[in-house]
Amino acid sequence: MTFVSSTRSLRQHVQRTLGDDFVEPPSIMSTMANDDDDDNDDDDGTEDFLPKTASSRGRSRGSGRQSRVGRKTNSTINQVDDDSMETGSLTMTTGNNNTTYVGEQSEEKGYFHHLLAGKTNIQVLVDQWIDSYQANRDEALIELMQFFLDSSGCKGKLTQTMYLKMEHVDMLRTMTEHFDEDTAEYPIIMSGLQYKKFRSSFSEFIVLLIKQSSYSIIYDQYMIDNLVTLLTALSDSPVRAFRHTGTLAVLKVMTALVDIALTISIQKDQCQRQYEAERQKSSARRAADRLDALTTKRKELEGNENEIKSFMNFVFKGVFIHRYRDVVPDIRCLCVSELGEWMKNYPMVFLDDIYLKYIGWTLYDKVGDCRLRCLLALIPLFHTTNLVVKLELFTNRFKDRIVQMTVDCEYEVAVQAIKLLTAILKFNDRILEDKDCENIYELVYHSHRQISQAAGEFLNQKLFHKAEQPSNSSKKRNQNTAFMYLLVQFFIESELHEHATYLVDSMWDQHPMMKDWECMTDILLEASDQEEDALDNQHENSLIEIMVCCVREAATGEYPIGRGQPNRKLTMKEQKQKEDDKKVLTDHFISTLPPLLNKYIADADKLLNLLQIPLHFNYEVYTTTRRERDLDTYLNALSDIVQRHTTAEIFDAVSKCFECICDVSFTLSNRAIAHRGNIIDKILANFNAAMGIFEEMDEADEDDLYPLLLNLRKMDAFHQCHDLGNTDLWDKIHLLFKAAIDNEDMSPEIVDKCFGIANRSLLWGLYQLDIQFDKVHITIFKVENLSL
Repeated sequence: MTFVSSTRSLRQHVQRTLGDDFVEPPSIMSTMANDDDDDNDDDDGTEDFLPKTASSRGRSRGSGRQSRVGRKTNSTINQVDDDSMETGSLTMTTGNNNTTYVGEQSEEKGYFHHLLAGKTNIQVLVDQWIDSYQANRDEALIELMQFFLDSSGCKGKLTQTMYLKMEHVDMLRTMTEHFDEDTAEYPIIMSGLQYKKFRSSFSEFIVLLIKQSSYSIIYDQYMIDNLVTLLTALSDSPVRAFRHTGTLAVLKVMTALVDIALTISIQKDQCQRQYEAERQKSSARRAADRLDALTTKRKELEGNENEIKSFMNFVFKGVFIHRYRDVVPDIRCLCVSELGEWMKNYPMVFLDDIYLKYIGWTLYDKVGDCRLRCLLALIPLFHTTNLVVKLELFTNRFKDRIVQMTVDCEYEVAVQAIKLLTAILKFNDRILEDKDCENIYELVYHSHRQISQAAGEFLNQKLFHKAEQPSNSSKKRNQNTAFMYLLVQFFIESELHEHATYLVDSMWDQHPMMKDWECMTDILLEASDQEEDALDNQHENSLIEIMVCCVREAATGEYPIGRGQPNRKLTMKEQKQKEDDKKVLTDHFISTLPPLLNKYIADADKLLNLLQIPLHFNYEVYTTTRRERDLDTYLNALSDIVQRHTTAEIFDAVSKCFECICDVSFTLSNRAIAHRGNIIDKILANFNAAMGIFEEMDEADEDDLYPLLLNLRKMDAFHQCHDLGNTDLWDKIHLLFKAAIDNEDMSPEIVDKCFGIANRSLLWGLYQLDIQFDKVHITIFKVENLSL
């Protein structure tokens, strides 16, 4: 008896109609350059994957199942009565929502449960299956098909009768009845560490199985035909679990085939070089048998390459072009991710506009994760120098869309879009127009830190990137000086002058000039040379503000407000880096800060910024480097500032500087304490003199009260951070309160400062009482211990 195979050919899979579960690509992307002649072919699956000169083996896909004994035609299957089908398929009993199958083997023996348990080496499982296939290929394929059914969450049991008599579509339709109706989840999407590992093992198992088969059974016109046909049917199922699992499996098969094709291509090129080398030898040294062997080997490799490419062609047309627009976002993400891998691993075939357009279309996907996968697939391609040339047409076509994605509602998508544009910028800085770059420049001030960091990298690439040149430290500083001028100019032109700390944080990890303290202070202290203009007042203010923000970032490691978690705990590495940076900046500013203070002593705005720098010093550097003279210079500069300025903000800043340097843990704090005492004594003497004049006045206008107000500002500022000692201020403060009551025209600031001084006098008095109380307790404790 002769049996005719009823296996549906792969061509039938390719030419099927689209169902309702597909998402059409955006109409705006319906056309693309170089696609005018073959767009229709792409969509219906008739486009030829192979080069026009390539030949095929001349057999249709799916023919491997024709050799089965006992194979029936469709008409024969349809005539099988219900009793015989029931006997030949499966018998089941249901109870307590559990399904058991007659003759079912122990679950622990299946490949699914081995991978789920994670206790068996995958290579061992692959070798076991190949040995099983070589012994009995039908039973081995049944086991593999059962593995895919189990991985889909199906509880059905595939029998040999079903495998031999039923089409894959009918077989899957039967298995659809055996899902757990209580849950919509299936293994590859289930949460938990076990299932996360299973998904990884599932993909690894398939890839390793196909690669291992490439040495023997993959070319037997049976195994890969039936495997791909089943997985294609799974990927075409209306059941999501089947469709998702089948798509993942067949795309991993495709990934393995791509690797195999690449290996064969390398071997073929190597064989061709050996053939040419042997042929070019003289007739005396030329080995005819070796030429024949190389020719035979090359033809065999060409045949194998065409065989693999034919399967790749089928998978792409029969699965990818339908599933990349599936209604399920996870399936769309999977397709785009795998296509990116194929382009990266086998660019000479897949890095073509015919395939790139699918990624371009998916950039318009409504789901953020799908858009993200597109960007992640493109970025490695633009980082490879020999591949970017092939991406020029794609870049010009989809550049505007990528620029739009820099402000995507999904932050991670925006980050990767900026990184992709940075990679494009490295490839060709003329592709992006000025308006495109300006949109990204503004993102350095974004509140989301990853977006701002990516924008900082783009800004660095656009404005500050230069080819590295071997140079000495002086030339390096000059180079950073030019970059610093550009950064200051960018900050001014951005017109966001209150947000320098955000700009600094964005650029912090992008360019070494952000820690080049010598460069910054040289620009401020040195006279301009003939090649560069002197800084005007606005540029000096901007540079000082940027420098102070850099010092704060280096010394604290804290992010600006709104970026990251407040009061975040630094890692050990970050803590060590912070301490090292703090020592370096202290060592530099010990000698350069006093000249800066003296140069800008008349400018209150610049002083307010410069006086923030000592708050981040490591003052022990004064001791370890023996810089006592620099300490005295710094203290004298602070004294001059107190004497020459009149604003409360300046006095507050100087008071905080003395608070840091008068810390008793600092070895040289005695010098600072003595200096602070002299300043406070002068302030109190001037205050008493001003009060004496005030008491003698019958009437006082604003000018007469100004010396009194000035000294009250100084006393209030220093009283915030320092105890003024046992000074008798209460009578004078009371007198001022009484005068304010009698004279309503007295300056409100005088009253405010008096309240502040009185309040802090009480607080400092309580603080001293607590100290004395602790001392008394310690003394009592010692006496009691001695008496015992």
